[in-house]
Amino acid sequence: MPYYSTSSTPPLEETYVKLPSNALLHQQNLSQDNTCTKECDIPTITLHGLTSSISQERTKCKEDIAKAASEWGIFYVLDHGISHKLLHVMRIEQIRLFSMPFEKKRSWCGLPYGSYRWGTPTATCQEQFSWSEAFHVPLSDIGDSSEEFKTFREVMDKLATDMSNLANTIARSLSEYLGDPSTRCITKSCNKSTSFFRLNHYPNCPFSEEIFGLVPHTDSSYLTIVHPDKVGKLQLKMNDSKWVSVQPKPGALIVNIGDLFQAWSNDVYKSVEHRVVPRSGADRHSIVYFLCPSYDSLIGSCTGHSPIYRSFTFGEFRKEVDKDVKQLGCKVGLPRFHL
Repeated sequence: MPYYSTSSTPPLEETYVKLPSNALLHQQNLSQDNTCTKECDIPTITLHGLTSSISQERTKCKEDIAKAASEWGIFYVLDHGISHKLLHVMRIEQIRLFSMPFEKKRSWCGLPYGSYRWGTPTATCQEQFSWSEAFHVPLSDIGDSSEEFKTFREVMDKLATDMSNLANTIARSLSEYLGDPSTRCITKSCNKSTSFFRLNHYPNCPFSEEIFGLVPHTDSSYLTIVHPDKVGKLQLKMNDSKWVSVQPKPGALIVNIGDLFQAWSNDVYKSVEHRVVPRSGADRHSIVYFLCPSYDSLIGSCTGHSPIYRSFTFGEFRKEVDKDVKQLGCKVGLPRFHL
């Protein structure tokens, strides 16, 4: 029977309980010790060093960013140049957007058709299901001109410009550190029109001990910038396969390396696997910016010798990811392109 409701919450529980549990995946999760037992203090980079008039400070800041990208694949940034007021207003608009009735969110909400997503449509078992809803917004098409969402569009457009500038600044620093003569190729192929916003909402979950808000994955981007709320619940998979929790830091944004930068850097920079766990008794929101190139952009090793991955276009990469998710229920990603 079709689901119709004036509630803002999508039918997550109804969908989840109808899915079977996969005994093999469940046992693998147990054997891999998927529990998270500790918090982790990831590196913090103060970005004003990149614009310092002192060359040693600029060099030191670039070194710190590169070290965090290679050893961790994720770091906080302070002095990032994005107004806290702008981020606050965007959060208010985000909460207002998700508070709309479910039927309105999935049919029309002033954003491009298909922007709204919930759960995991390709999930064949409970272990593949994400307890979340999201708006995935291509910045080349933020939405229509209706008055109802005018403030939302204006704030998102301004934030997209600022996030794009920040992401390109960090990407430029990382590519220059590796001494690539074509350092501007990344920033030329990535701009506001080729990148994305993802507005996430993780509703209160009665199954918080046994389900993901967002299943474990790496990002299909060059860089990802996250503005979390105070709830947190982001977790990283470390080199020893242990999961650790990353707590929000006041005033900081979170930057993580994506698959494309790992391929471009020939595995110097690390695309870190991460997940989100829902929280019983509390909703969680995050604003995420993905620095992506155009679909025909070619991603190849910056070293020019002994590449680990074959060259591929972003469109080809996305096609493989989508195919694997549909056929396998999960993303494979870079291993598909190993030489």
